Amino acid sequence: MKRDIKKIALQILGVLILIPALAMATMRIENRNADGPSILFPGGEMTSGELRTGPEPDWSFINDIQLVELQLNDPMASRLIYILESEGRPFIISGYMTTWLGKLWKEWAFEADRGNNEGVLRINDIRYPRTLVRVTEGDVLDGVAANLITKYGGAPTASPEAIAATRAGIEAGNSWVFELVPREIN
Repeated sequence: MKRDIKKIALQILGVLILIPALAMATMRIENRNADGPSILFPGGEMTSGELRTGPEPDWSFINDIQLVELQLNDPMASRLIYILESEGRPFIISGYMTTWLGKLWKEWAFEADRGNNEGVLRINDIRYPRTLVRVTEGDVLDGVAANLITKYGGAPTASPEAIAATRAGIEAGNSWVFELVPREIN
């Protein structure tokens, strides 16, 4: 009798684990062809929204935006990502790059760094063709680090020590910074 109760309990537990796992897998598969990412899952090619061409905008407007949609063209997939502005230019950050989780979760950053770096940025239903260029050194990292601390770290201002520590983490490869450089659509 005790053995039967244990067997039934294990079966119920298995079903309780299997149903959500199958639901999550199904939603991920269904979303891979969607026009952009969802909160939880990567999406497919971003086709809706005006395609922006011409001169660069004043990127300061992204200081008030937390997440944007970014699509890489090879492989064709889109995701939600943090964005910030420094020196009038847009940048994205990919953290945890030296961790096991980062290596598993941030495959897009590794692809972009290997040269599969053409894509599209979508903000407020406007698509911007971009090339992701990894930045590993230079004075621009001070501004990127300061904005990262204040925008996503919750600090009202960034101290010189905090900027230096954040920049050191970027230079060490713990976080990767990509500038979103304009590109022409063929």
